Amino acid sequence: MRESDPRIVLGLHRSRYERRILTSALELGIDAIDTSFNYRGFSAHSALSEVASDLLPRFTLSTKVGFFPAAGQAEHSLDPGRLREAMEQTNRDLGRAPDLVFLHNPERSLTGSPDAEQDALHMACAALEAAAAAGLCGAWGISSWDPRRLPELAVGTTPRPDVLMVRGGLLAGIEVLEASESLAARWDLGTDQLWAMSPFGGRATDPLWGNLDPQVFIQESDDALSSLQSAFRAAYWLPRVGRVAVGTDNPSHLRELIDALRYEADIGNVRMYRRLLRQRAGRQPL
Repeated sequence: MRESDPRIVLGLHRSRYERRILTSALELGIDAIDTSFNYRGFSAHSALSEVASDLLPRFTLSTKVGFFPAAGQAEHSLDPGRLREAMEQTNRDLGRAPDLVFLHNPERSLTGSPDAEQDALHMACAALEAAAAAGLCGAWGISSWDPRRLPELAVGTTPRPDVLMVRGGLLAGIEVLEASESLAARWDLGTDQLWAMSPFGGRATDPLWGNLDPQVFIQESDDALSSLQSAFRAAYWLPRVGRVAVGTDNPSHLRELIDALRYEADIGNVRMYRRLLRQRAGRQPL
């Protein structure tokens, strides 16, 4: 069994919730998993408890609230009462309090005037802060797929999250990258408090990754890394994060990602890539 490595979080978005991938993760030194209240048709938490209740104490477990079942589909809400109820149900379904709960994609319900949006974000964050104080989770954060509106709303007395998780990697786009960094700076969050998700832009099986060569972003790889490994390693710098949440049900794939962490990113080429992204978006270079 390898020594624990905090840089990788096993994401369970499209997981089959099989015990094998959880035991393999532990053997490989990955002891953090991330799921959500709405994953697996709102059954992710109970599925985890059913297949691995004895393993869950060995993991640092993060989850998310914000999406709710409605007439056979999902709807999003920042209503503090619904968020609290979801966290209480999360505790029941898991049989334990999660270590971290994210407010899930708050931008989905931020509509209306700027004052109304700011109030909605404030009350939702306050609900998670209160839930953490009550012992329903160890800490709380925000997970945002599109954080571009959030920096201007996270002002005044809006509670400060413990962790921010954002879309990262080569395909994230400059607006998302810079909004994520702006939001983290507004809350004075360090690198270890900033996580990236979706380092492959959705699916590692996308044919795109067979036609790109991200090894240019890796120092002295000597062609030792695959395109996926190189893209994964570069994701830690787009934006600069301490952890990356990545999903797979294949232990071999997980092992390849761990092996990629032995290499260092070429920061000069990463910065050049960011400048090119800014130019493409019509922005002035920094």
